[in-house]
Amino acid sequence: MKKMISLALALAMGLSLAACGSKDAKNTETTSDLAYVQDKGTLVVGITEFEPMDYQDDNGNWVGFDADMATLFAESLGVDVEFQLIDWDSKTMELDGKTIDVAWNGMTLTEDVKAAMECSNPYFNNAQVVIVKADQAEKYQTVESIKGLNFSVENGSAGMEQADAYSLTYTPAQDQATALLEVSSGTADAAIIDYLMAVASTGEGTSNPDLTYTVSLADEQYGVGFRKGSDLAAKLNEFFAEKYADGTMQQLAEKYGIADKLVEQ
Repeated sequence: MKKMISLALALAMGLSLAACGSKDAKNTETTSDLAYVQDKGTLVVGITEFEPMDYQDDNGNWVGFDADMATLFAESLGVDVEFQLIDWDSKTMELDGKTIDVAWNGMTLTEDVKAAMECSNPYFNNAQVVIVKADQAEKYQTVESIKGLNFSVENGSAGMEQADAYSLTYTPAQDQATALLEVSSGTADAAIIDYLMAVASTGEGTSNPDLTYTVSLADEQYGVGFRKGSDLAAKLNEFFAEKYADGTMQQLAEKYGIADKLVEQ
């Protein structure tokens, strides 16, 4: 009888350990963001409207340097790409809640961003610049000259950080495109946006021919953000290196007029 009880206990313990081992294996699998994305079959990319990085063409397709690279990256993983418009100030929360898998939208690699996300290597040099009406640009060529202006800046952006750093008066906007619209319509005196967007979106031949950029407030670099600890960041770094080596990144940067700011991978 004692032998039977001992055998039953041993069997129960074995089943329990097997179950725990199975659970641990499952947990180990789910810690891989790469496996998670490949299992569900989609890479959800968090973006805002930001020419020349992410914007819609005449057919409603998302294009731009970042959009094109994200599409190619998803293909390399064997999954579909899905672009999701988000409130940029909530990007970390969107990542952690798995509403998106990656924040890929000309994101400045600030210390706060690097602390909150698993980031890729830098891939573009950039700056934060002041946008004003072109016919008033001569008056606003120094930091001192812009201090009395009312600004529009994207909520949660590097532009907002610069507005705070220089103690400027501002109203948060949904995105950088909206900030430009505020200046063009006269509801704001100026905006602070990314240099790369300023090149593509202001001046003759753009959607904002009446606007121009003047003062540069900060030099910075772009990176791509994943959930903290995500193995997708290393995978993207490998992808960047491959696409830089074969010329793909240079070709896309030239296509969107920003090749001079591309960082070697």
